[in-house]
Amino acid sequence: MRLTLIALSISLASIVTMAPSVAAVNIWQSDVIGVNQSQLTPQHWLSQVTDKTLMSAAQIAAFNKQLIAENEHIVDPLDFASQLTREQLKAHILSISAVPKSPRFYPNGSPLTAQHFEKYQANLNLDALADNNQVSYGMAVKRSVLRTFPTWDRVLNSGLDKDLDRFQESGLFPGDTIAILHESADKQWLLVRAYNYLAWAPKADIASSNKAKLREFKNNDDFLLVTGAKVNTAYVPDDSSTSQVQLDMGVRLPLVDSQQVANLLHGQNTYASYVVQLPTRDQQGQLVLKPALISRSSDVNLGYLPYNQQHLVKQGFKFLGERYGWGHDYNGRDCTGFVGEIYKTFGLLMPRNSGQQGKGEYGINHRFDNASSEQQKLATIKQMQVGDLIYIPGHVMMYLGEQDGQPYVIHDVKGLGYNKPDGSFYSSSLNGVSVTPLLPLRLSQTKSYLDRTYNIKRIR
Repeated sequence: MRLTLIALSISLASIVTMAPSVAAVNIWQSDVIGVNQSQLTPQHWLSQVTDKTLMSAAQIAAFNKQLIAENEHIVDPLDFASQLTREQLKAHILSISAVPKSPRFYPNGSPLTAQHFEKYQANLNLDALADNNQVSYGMAVKRSVLRTFPTWDRVLNSGLDKDLDRFQESGLFPGDTIAILHESADKQWLLVRAYNYLAWAPKADIASSNKAKLREFKNNDDFLLVTGAKVNTAYVPDDSSTSQVQLDMGVRLPLVDSQQVANLLHGQNTYASYVVQLPTRDQQGQLVLKPALISRSSDVNLGYLPYNQQHLVKQGFKFLGERYGWGHDYNGRDCTGFVGEIYKTFGLLMPRNSGQQGKGEYGINHRFDNASSEQQKLATIKQMQVGDLIYIPGHVMMYLGEQDGQPYVIHDVKGLGYNKPDGSFYSSSLNGVSVTPLLPLRLSQTKSYLDRTYNIKRIR
């Protein structure tokens, strides 16, 4: 027995000796200029910010009301016109489903021809337009897509960048109310108007209902808000419509009154979970609200988060490292989706596209044009506050704070470019939510992000 123990100790000693030490493993590397590991944590930036409330709930409600009234890109879908004339509906369809002026290609490199676009245009179902067309209403029952044409075909631009599907427009999320304007010829797609976009959505992801039921759901003050990047409902063995449904940041679902909740739901005790009303779709395409469980350990909040700098930082970092997804592709989001979902956790609405955001008159804007000097821009940047949004054509960044005189941002970004010490241009990719310094970033050797900055917006 003693010999066996000695042999065992020798064997274990050899294993320990052979195992690499943790210190010998390099767990981080970076080609991103001006960033260290500590800057990739929210704690690094939280010491610079306060929890002072920036806007009250009443101020946010007033902000959204004014945005809907004055900004053409934001609507209440339930206030959308109940009828559209033939010409009105056709104009809506063609506003999103126009044949692009530049060439398009399939992922295999073959170009789209006029015949290809004729197929997509035929599915627009323009022949079905009546003199007067009834608008109906509904709700998304799962994370879904908004597409340029009613098709799943992926289409690229001349660069054949497979990450950028030019038919991908945006996303829908469970609980989003929509106006339903039209149906495709193959009856698989619906033209819908969400609060900040109009495009084609898969019919299977939309449930129809009446305005009263949708308004009650949307305006319920007792709701659970998803504050994590992604949260799932609990697993249900025999109901796929409520089992492990993905809920992205900003999704809000009404709570079920505790007096109406039994001790068991779907075979699971409810005491350690929140019970919410989850939108589902029956076989006739109608909205059915079902109780669903969300674990109390999930990253959720009862009601909206207080709008303050601490939460702006914390919410932004919950996406750090998530893959860039053009138009909410790849089960992710792009630059405007990133900032839009952060601000949704405070109850603040935002237009969908960066140009619509950057050029919009809402908020406090510091605008620049071709006559603006670098010194003017730097002076404004010096006065930025955490959460301010910096716009260049096609992109938006959120200000994090200053480090050694350098402004830093967090953004969902595809490219990476800067000039190296020898003056040569370094070009690579970030392709995800990233923390970077602002001033070294460049679009080319001669054009910086600062050169292209045209607005710095503060949401107040």
